Amino acid sequence: MTPAQLAEFRWHIPPRFNLGMAVCDHWVAQDPDRIAIHEVDEDGRVRDVRYRDLGRLVAQLSHALVAGGITPPAQGEVGARIGVLLPQSVETATAHVAIPRMGCVSLPLFTLFGPEALRHRLRDSGASALITHAASLDLLAAVAGDLPDLRLVLCKDLPEGAAGRFPGLLIVDYDAALAVQPEDFPAAATGAEDAAFLIYTSGTTGLPKGALHAHRVLLGHLPGVEISHDLLPQPGDRLWTPADWAWIGGLLDVLMPGLYHGVTVVACRFPKFTARAALDLIRDHGIRNAFLPPTALKLMRLEPDAANWSLNLRSVASGGEPLGAGLLDWGQRVFGTTINEFYGQTECNMIVSGCGVLEPPLPGAMGRAVPGHHVAIIDPASGALLPAGHEGEIAVLSPDPVMFLGYWTNPAATEAKFVQGPQGRWMLTGDRGIAQPDGRLSFVGRDDDVISSAGYRIGPAEIEDCLLRHPAVHLAGVVGQPDPLRGHIVAAFVTLGAGHSPGPDLAAEISAHVRDLLAAYEYPRAVHFIDEMPMTTTGKIIRAELRQRAERIARDTDPAPHEATHA
Repeated sequence: MTPAQLAEFRWHIPPRFNLGMAVCDHWVAQDPDRIAIHEVDEDGRVRDVRYRDLGRLVAQLSHALVAGGITPPAQGEVGARIGVLLPQSVETATAHVAIPRMGCVSLPLFTLFGPEALRHRLRDSGASALITHAASLDLLAAVAGDLPDLRLVLCKDLPEGAAGRFPGLLIVDYDAALAVQPEDFPAAATGAEDAAFLIYTSGTTGLPKGALHAHRVLLGHLPGVEISHDLLPQPGDRLWTPADWAWIGGLLDVLMPGLYHGVTVVACRFPKFTARAALDLIRDHGIRNAFLPPTALKLMRLEPDAANWSLNLRSVASGGEPLGAGLLDWGQRVFGTTINEFYGQTECNMIVSGCGVLEPPLPGAMGRAVPGHHVAIIDPASGALLPAGHEGEIAVLSPDPVMFLGYWTNPAATEAKFVQGPQGRWMLTGDRGIAQPDGRLSFVGRDDDVISSAGYRIGPAEIEDCLLRHPAVHLAGVVGQPDPLRGHIVAAFVTLGAGHSPGPDLAAEISAHVRDLLAAYEYPRAVHFIDEMPMTTTGKIIRAELRQRAERIARDTDPAPHEATHA
């Protein structure tokens, strides 16, 4: 997308649209030898899959699902939900193309889920089939008895005799099932509003809810992806993210848009993310465009020699938490390009973004509303727009191509997500924000993350960014801790870098660091040292858990200024 195209952008969503066809069939016909997926396994072995190969695998998987009893839906019906429990791989990409292409609904699942997380998603969705690998069979065995709708499992590298562990389920080897199938399968004539993906929220509060997305969600993502990657696609572009494709960020910010644009997608999920492994991968596999979540960037920032890796990145995008000026400056030095912040959520993703080739970033602002999306700061009670400089809720005007159809079998939660205002029906994000005078938007925090202390409303993001600039701090999470005088005080939970030990002197030093750089009312009056930061599988700090810890500490102790605990 060029600057001129951005200025004149208008949505064109055809009534009939199939995202599986859009990301695969076009390139099979026009450039079959183009590399679609560049897979790097845990041992460093490489497999290049071209669009010709991807088209064949998609057809064979579709036939294998039909042979296992999964039939495409009748017109107007929601298709069978099919779970995909695999790491980043060719098989994962094949599944997420084939399932919506045949009119069914793809259910992305994370391989690091525990049994409760997996059980909830498979049972709540009514999934009738699962595509997985041998490493997940023990997990599946722990929950299979609670899944009355599950009938079929296609398992990559199925061990001999393993099917006997699952009475009542048809379990077949993935490769064997595909090998005997034809290499052509007709795509379903889906409408743009038909269901394609069921993506569960990360569940920072309460049980995760399934956000049902239509085929149009791919088209809705494209402008934000293109802008956040400095006008993707450009010659030589090659995409990668450490974010798992089980989440909307990996799946619809990287995999599907990359395939749609004919940009090679690198598939590599580390067993454990390390800065050096990420830097090696980017350098050795010619990655030009990376979506790096804030946690990944913060870990990479700790690598003292990161600037010596001779990277050839053209664009870096990040979303999920505000980055702050220090991390942006570091990214410019190490990557040689501006880290473009973007914003969205599972229900309505990629709606705000920066674009370094169009304007320099404004520290503290996450960017502008992406063309095609009407994003504003509103009063959530009345739905009225708020003027620049006034804090309110970030909201998106519906209808919008990237917006979810609704929560799966939860119409009450869906209705609660919206409010009617003078301009129309707004989808509430649950996030607090401020519009800057120039139109850019700043993220303050989750509505329940904002701290009310002695009459001040304090967002955690700026304080966390400031804490990360202290040399002893590795990761930081900020919440409100109950206080009899101020209502709440700012409490910082920090993990320390190597060579630093917790104690009251360091706590006081960290508090003073924030007080000196920000404001007297913002500094953490309590500093709690913890061994491990609670985080979602998408790399977001679980502030709800930190709030619970802070509440327990407040009940059990008498908070004192600059208190230090090893929580």
